[in-house]
Amino acid sequence: MTQHTTGTGKDWLPATTGTTSAEPGPQRMTSERAFRQPYLGLAALLFAACAALTITRSASLSAMVWMPMPGQTWAGAAASFLGMWVVMMAAMMLPSLVPLLERYRGAVARTGETRPICLTALVGVGYFFAWTVLGMAAFPVGVALAAIEMQLPALARSTPIAVGVVVVIAGSFQLTAWKARHLASCREVPGHGHTPADAATAWRHGLHFGSHCIRCCAGLMAAFLVIGMMDLRAMAAITAIITGERLASDGERVARAVGLAGLGSGLFLIERAAGLG
Repeated sequence: MTQHTTGTGKDWLPATTGTTSAEPGPQRMTSERAFRQPYLGLAALLFAACAALTITRSASLSAMVWMPMPGQTWAGAAASFLGMWVVMMAAMMLPSLVPLLERYRGAVARTGETRPICLTALVGVGYFFAWTVLGMAAFPVGVALAAIEMQLPALARSTPIAVGVVVVIAGSFQLTAWKARHLASCREVPGHGHTPADAATAWRHGLHFGSHCIRCCAGLMAAFLVIGMMDLRAMAAITAIITGERLASDGERVARAVGLAGLGSGLFLIERAAGLG
């Protein structure tokens, strides 16, 4: 048996030669086709459900996302935010994540592993757990900033300029080597270069993949949060950008184009907020 990796993220598990394949070619192709349709159908249903729930919640929460509703405790507000955050991240990340998980499952199946679907599910759960941890960290920060804004009217009046500054920073981030490095990791199949031997390894792959994607999306998510977390137009734009960066043939070029657009948009927002335009 020989082992190799292509470096493309498309065929990263040990390859076999001769007749040692765990499954004959025609049977493997039939198995792949039998899996693909229900997998994509389930993913589409999950995306539609998360998107619909996000749209419904955005209409009711609006600017109150960082504050408890009347009669709600802070613990209840935090739990409500976290639930909404997870659903929203699922809606935003699934379009780019689903193809990578499908490739992961196919690569695992080619090793003869008998539980490729379970391992793939664990990778996905680990990925979204990483985003959940980010949401837990974002909530107290958002609460503190919202409280400061309410207590200091002068600061509230400067918020549009601050939004423009954050958008400029986010645009600049898109042009950095840091962004390019983590984007390359996000475009690879989870666990690239390592055989997923067991559930624990698959879980770690998911956490690691989620961590890379969080760092890759840092600028975009910062801009999204300051523009308005429940702004559906911003949500759709960020989703399209993330999907384009990860799935386009030249994702780095997409990232740079978005960065330049962010710089221009941020400068425009600053100019308009300062009354210079």
